[in-house]
Amino acid sequence: MLVETIAENPFITDEELAERFSVSIQTIRLDRLELSIPELRERIKHVAEKRFEDEVRSLPLEEVIGEIIDIELDKTAISILDIKKEHVFIRNKIARGHHIFAQANSLAVAVINDELALTAKANIQFTRSVNEGERVIAKAKVTNIDEQTGRTVVEVNSFVNNELVFTGEFKMYRSQNNTRG
Repeated sequence: MLVETIAENPFITDEELAERFSVSIQTIRLDRLELSIPELRERIKHVAEKRFEDEVRSLPLEEVIGEIIDIELDKTAISILDIKKEHVFIRNKIARGHHIFAQANSLAVAVINDELALTAKANIQFTRSVNEGERVIAKAKVTNIDEQTGRTVVEVNSFVNNELVFTGEFKMYRSQNNTRG
């Protein structure tokens, strides 16, 4: 039943599984281990890689900071980044800003439907600090594609528990549309 449930919904958490089967979270984890079923994070990554490996054109998926969980090229994309020990300052456990920026910037690159996409300009703002153990969900939206200049504007907002922690507007250069000028 565990295998079938996870096959139906690879994004189900151990907590949700434990509740569904009326067992402890530890029981679910042990059963997953016994059945060689990876943890949620690995399942999300595997599903995303299979689903998006042929879609993302501007950079290899392994170069995206965070894990893409949804993408529609030249429209929208979503990625998640779990903030771990290696992402934070040792003394205060606050995430280093370049990790949050890198997640947003690489998502802005990934959403571009072109072989080459580079950041030409970025206007960013951090709205609150992010702490170790928090999950950052970045949502990218293409707001303008200028065929004449080969530029695309991508707005990225990043959230922790639905609270805005970062916002950015990325002006992207794309090779395909810039060959005219």
